[in-house]
Amino acid sequence: MNYKDLADLVFPNIKDISYYEEKYPRRNLEEGAIVTRFAPSPTGFVHIGGLYQAFVARKVAKQTNGIFFLRVEDTDQKREIENGVTGIVNALKDFDMMPDEGQINENEELGKYGPYKQSLRKDIYQAYAKHLLSQGKAYLCFCTQEDLDQMRAKQEIAKIRTGYYGVWANCRKLSVEEMVQKVQNGENYVIRFKSTGREDRKIKHHDIIKGNVDFPENDQDIIIIKSDGLPTYHFAHIVDDHLMGTTHVIRSDEWLSSVPLHLQLFEELKFKAPKYAHIAPIMKNDNGNKRKLSKRKDPEAAVDFYKEQGIPSDAVKEYLLNIASSNFENWRRQNPELSINDFDLQLNKMSVSGALFDMIKLLDVSKSIISRYTAEKVYEEALNWANKYDEELKEILDDKEYALKVFGIERGNKKPRKDIAKWSDIKENIIYMYDRKILEYPYQVIKEKDEIKKILEAYRFNASDDKQTWFDNIKKLAGDLGYASEVKIFKENPGMYKAHVGDVSTVLRVALTGRTNTPDMYEIMQVMGENKVRNRFEEAIKRLI
Repeated sequence: MNYKDLADLVFPNIKDISYYEEKYPRRNLEEGAIVTRFAPSPTGFVHIGGLYQAFVARKVAKQTNGIFFLRVEDTDQKREIENGVTGIVNALKDFDMMPDEGQINENEELGKYGPYKQSLRKDIYQAYAKHLLSQGKAYLCFCTQEDLDQMRAKQEIAKIRTGYYGVWANCRKLSVEEMVQKVQNGENYVIRFKSTGREDRKIKHHDIIKGNVDFPENDQDIIIIKSDGLPTYHFAHIVDDHLMGTTHVIRSDEWLSSVPLHLQLFEELKFKAPKYAHIAPIMKNDNGNKRKLSKRKDPEAAVDFYKEQGIPSDAVKEYLLNIASSNFENWRRQNPELSINDFDLQLNKMSVSGALFDMIKLLDVSKSIISRYTAEKVYEEALNWANKYDEELKEILDDKEYALKVFGIERGNKKPRKDIAKWSDIKENIIYMYDRKILEYPYQVIKEKDEIKKILEAYRFNASDDKQTWFDNIKKLAGDLGYASEVKIFKENPGMYKAHVGDVSTVLRVALTGRTNTPDMYEIMQVMGENKVRNRFEEAIKRLI
């Protein structure tokens, strides 16, 4: 008996790897094209860190005319959640990051290199496991969980590395005949990779982000096929990345320590290894200490949070690019009108340490993004959000013609309004343009009710006036009522005036909107129209009595 006989016994009906090598030929892409993947497990909600990795992977593929694909790593079926794939696909769809290939819903996929669900590729993994087994590069392990627990306890007592390696790899010592006999006896087994590494030797590796890194060689005999016939992550992704033509593996730096094992597997299978780029995690400031964004503690860790809050996907992606590249912020200042697709993201210029997640910065980015939207786009996006999350806002936006005028205030000029950071802000930001609640009329610089009443009674708005005429009329009104018509004049001679034209404007603004800070008042009045403006002032006067 030899290892080939053992392999035939374990996998009697599995195709030779030559079948799959022919079925999945090398990709015919232009020189320099990068092939990347997003390969999550359907075991919970999509984390913002996962979206970050997918965004970077897709960005570098697209800017080289390469391929970005979605592979679902669902071999740990005990942890899989219902509709987990749908959640992943929807997250990519929500952020306009749909893959060129891979899963497009729970049961459908695009591309010639599938199946893109690992659970459907069982025969493929077994073919390559059989290949290793037939060459004596893998073996059967019959150790029970109790055996492994006892071994680990002994290692911990001896204060040495835990794991299945060297003298601790008990089943590695079995002969082929002994393994065959155990299989024929019906004993359960897994298949382990037979490592040729030694922990006292080093390998040198160049990570695109981390730079040059030295590691001890891998000497662990890791499981490659579990007792259920499915592969472990370590083995499955090696086979998949080879057959699917992945050129760059972009993943979290928690996998950095696995590089020696993965390179060893590529070498033993005689595959060309992809380049690795390990991304630092997104961190959070927690009372002065840095920690990873937590699924349990931080609502912003889930990508659904951004949809629920109504933060545009454009803003989230722009913020992620800020995190990814220190060069991006300067580029954006120099190219305010260009798409982020025009920015060249270089993996080797990404930070090696985790960036702090800054919600204030994200909302500032979002304000800038929304400020560049047309009124039509703001309306459509806000309505789409309201249809799902805010019935009252949906009703407010029912009059599209009026809403477009409201959203058009201070939009499309050199310094557009930046008061909207997310769609959940909109109702509070525009509610004063609608007669839906009693406005607050706080006293401002001018404390006396009689003075406020005089201003409101004396002012007349004419919708046909241009902006300069409108403001000249307010200055004239101020002068007629004993207020300085220019702020500068008031500052030079404060004792000669009750206050200044800015204070008169504030009275009008508060009576009109219930607020001291709004977009351009002239534009607000133009949108409201003469009747609504007059009614607002009359209501304010009534409440002063």
